[in-house]
Amino acid sequence: MSVATRDSSAPSLTRRRFILGSGLTAAGLALYAGEIARHEIDLVENTVPIANLPSSFHGFRIVQLSDIHLDEFTEPFFLEHVVHRINALSPDLVLVTGDFVTRGSLTFLDSRHAAHRSAEILSTLKAPQTYAILGNHDVAVSSSLVIGALRSQKIPVLVNEHIALERGGSRIWLCGTDDAVASRPDLDLTIPENPDGPVILMAHEPDYADKVVQHPRGKFVDLMLSGHSHGGQVRIPFYGPLILPPMGQKYVMGRFQFGRMQLYVNRGIGAVGVPFRFDCAPELTIHTLQPA
Repeated sequence: MSVATRDSSAPSLTRRRFILGSGLTAAGLALYAGEIARHEIDLVENTVPIANLPSSFHGFRIVQLSDIHLDEFTEPFFLEHVVHRINALSPDLVLVTGDFVTRGSLTFLDSRHAAHRSAEILSTLKAPQTYAILGNHDVAVSSSLVIGALRSQKIPVLVNEHIALERGGSRIWLCGTDDAVASRPDLDLTIPENPDGPVILMAHEPDYADKVVQHPRGKFVDLMLSGHSHGGQVRIPFYGPLILPPMGQKYVMGRFQFGRMQLYVNRGIGAVGVPFRFDCAPELTIHTLQPA
């Protein structure tokens, strides 16, 4: 009678295959997250109903760009591609909601070079108007450096201030705060006292929305645009984002409603910490204003 014998090499071979397969899977995911997903662009349409919207602003299109982070893991060629995509959309206005550079960037471009290179590329935007605010990384590196670089390319930066955008004899108010993590926003200066039209507020950190709605002038804000969170940057299915920054933990991405005020959180196009994006593609948002 024959007796079955156990091949002592089989378990070892199985373990080797498992380790090899796991390594190939991890390498494949890293390649996808670092080279493919990080360079995808998700165009997100967001209709913004506004009760007191003047007829001359019906259908007004705003493209929001956020969290560029040149050049830690955002290559200049990718920002150039993003600008090309924005120009193809022919928006009425482009709003950039902070973090042009990265504090403690690990790449070869120093902060001064990165700020000016970012501004140079953004100067090729063809929209009739472009405005920007600062993010926490911009302030941590140098507010004056980033503001100077942008203004040298004729890109206005709003820091606790507001301006009127006029069209057909009517206006909307565009407001921009200083950064809420690394500096001191002042809503008394940022939001007009008695606005005679809709109010759009740019504030880098989305969780600052709680402060806005509690402020006496917060009742005037129709739309708040933020970035900062990167949407989590790396999101695990059935779990969500692995890491979220301070003041970007409550309102992570997408649209939120606070009575009259709508908040929209853009996922940004850059990366910080690791050169990966997973289940969280870079985003350009097209906000279209419509009467409520």
